[in-house]
Amino acid sequence: MTESPEEIKASFDKFDPNGTGSITTNSLGDALSDCGAKLPGFKVRDICDSYKDGTISFDEFLKILNGVKTKNNFKESIKPIDESKKINVHKGTEKSSAWTTHTYSEEEKLAFVDWINFRLEKDEQLKTLRMLPIAEDGEALFKALHNGILMNKLVNDSVNDTVDERALNMPDANGKLSIFKIQENQTLALNSCLAIGCYVISIGAQDLIDAKPHLCLGLLWQIIRIGLMAKITLKDCPGLRALLDEYESLEQLLSMSPEEILCRWVNYQLNKVGCKRTVKNFTSDIKDSEVYAHLLCAVCPEDKGPIGLEPLNQFFQIQDLTKRAELVLKNAEAIEARSFVRARDIVSGNQKLNLAFVANLFNMYPAMDDAGEFEIIEETREEKTMRNWMNSLGATPRVKYIYEDLKDGLAILQLFDKIKPGCVDWQKRVNTPPFKALGGKMKQIENCNYAIELGKELSFVLVGIDGNNLHDGDKLTLALVWQMMRFYTLQLITHDGKVLKDNEIIAWCNEKITGAGKDSNFSNFKDASLANSRAIVDLIEAIRPGHINYDLLTAASNDEEKFLNAKYAITMARKIGARIFALPEDIADVNPKMMMTVFACIMSVGFAKDQMK
Repeated sequence: MTESPEEIKASFDKFDPNGTGSITTNSLGDALSDCGAKLPGFKVRDICDSYKDGTISFDEFLKILNGVKTKNNFKESIKPIDESKKINVHKGTEKSSAWTTHTYSEEEKLAFVDWINFRLEKDEQLKTLRMLPIAEDGEALFKALHNGILMNKLVNDSVNDTVDERALNMPDANGKLSIFKIQENQTLALNSCLAIGCYVISIGAQDLIDAKPHLCLGLLWQIIRIGLMAKITLKDCPGLRALLDEYESLEQLLSMSPEEILCRWVNYQLNKVGCKRTVKNFTSDIKDSEVYAHLLCAVCPEDKGPIGLEPLNQFFQIQDLTKRAELVLKNAEAIEARSFVRARDIVSGNQKLNLAFVANLFNMYPAMDDAGEFEIIEETREEKTMRNWMNSLGATPRVKYIYEDLKDGLAILQLFDKIKPGCVDWQKRVNTPPFKALGGKMKQIENCNYAIELGKELSFVLVGIDGNNLHDGDKLTLALVWQMMRFYTLQLITHDGKVLKDNEIIAWCNEKITGAGKDSNFSNFKDASLANSRAIVDLIEAIRPGHINYDLLTAASNDEEKFLNAKYAITMARKIGARIFALPEDIADVNPKMMMTVFACIMSVGFAKDQMK
């Protein structure tokens, strides 16, 4: 049964082939069934009667799905479990989830345990706390995730410097850590996951504390996947240019999904060793292990080999697919690249684990030829921040390269619907794929023009920007995305229905800082004094007294010290609940745009605390 947020979204997307962010009411019954929640036709029709426009957004679908699962008859309507797969069942223990049954894959749990043990084996803190190695048996992984330390460490392993580990709450000499401190660690983990582009929906800190297996595994996969795919770029591997066809551009490569790039990479390597096979997926195309046998031969470095075709002559005589897979994995182990998959995962065509196996193999042994001299298109810091923000809101498909992926206007329109729900008229104003060769460009430009129109309705400053700029991948696209991010951020701190202006945010922050007996006031978001991060940590301390360890702050006399202060400030802000996407470099360099979002997000935490009083 589909249970993790990522899996639910994948099921939903099957019935949203055009990526509109909605499904039709006609598809609701099939979509629920795909998630393991079968309903009689008359009940589906009763639900659909509430959606007069004939469409259901993903958030609405989640509410429907959760509603169905709470019914007593849900137990009888879930799909039968395939006994051939290792599936664990986790039953709800709270009253609210007493009738809910969640399943998770034993194979994936084992793969993640192996990966975590491998990647974090040198972490002295985890060794001292006896949190590693994690046992493969039972619930050991989920127990290890309980206090939030491991999840934060894994985020850092995937995207370095996301979390300042000095800010983590650690157990005392008796190994005790209060539930409040654990809650802070888990809040930090969730906000850090958002910052690196994870789509975190229907997951709270308490879910991680309770170590709900299906939610933990779903989030773990997103973190691991982001780390694995991070270096599949032209910057890290210029040789990827060789994967392009004659008439394809570098921009098109940047917009390809990691799965598509890895498929091309595998086919490129197969061609090098004379193998006629090609892959289009990491499920059915790899089940017989033949592709992997040739791939390992192609990428094996000379100092690790040989594992050439000669030792594998016997491979092609083996009919048992499991034995074939075992032989392949033996060779993978010989070059220290046996991660994620076991023989049964190859034979069953586990897409997730085989993708991870191939991505790790690419990271270790890309084996690409020299691409010659060419100008590498590198993602800027601001582009990366905006991309992570869009993906954290659930942009479908995920945004890989802003200027290519927003050309048809659909991702932009999805985001408008997120930042101001209901503002997009999907039925009458939005053109959806497939876009035909004749007239398709105009349909996409119409979408882009509609996005500009929506921006103007929200009072965005879009002088000199039209749909053609978005469709052509113009750098002006970033101006629109920034204003969307700004609008989204400011909605967090509306006061009496009024959106606050920059000077009002600054005045509120200065008042809080002064009230806490600090003197780090600032005049605007360009104030050079902000580079030392003092104003940020002082504001956090004013909102949550006793949270800041001032001994960890440096004098900020050079770039390295400014970076350390900024990383600590961002981490502490996320720890108290602020959803910050800015990077430490943004603070050290005093980027006024990102500075505004940092203070606004911290301010939103202060607002929430005041309202609770």
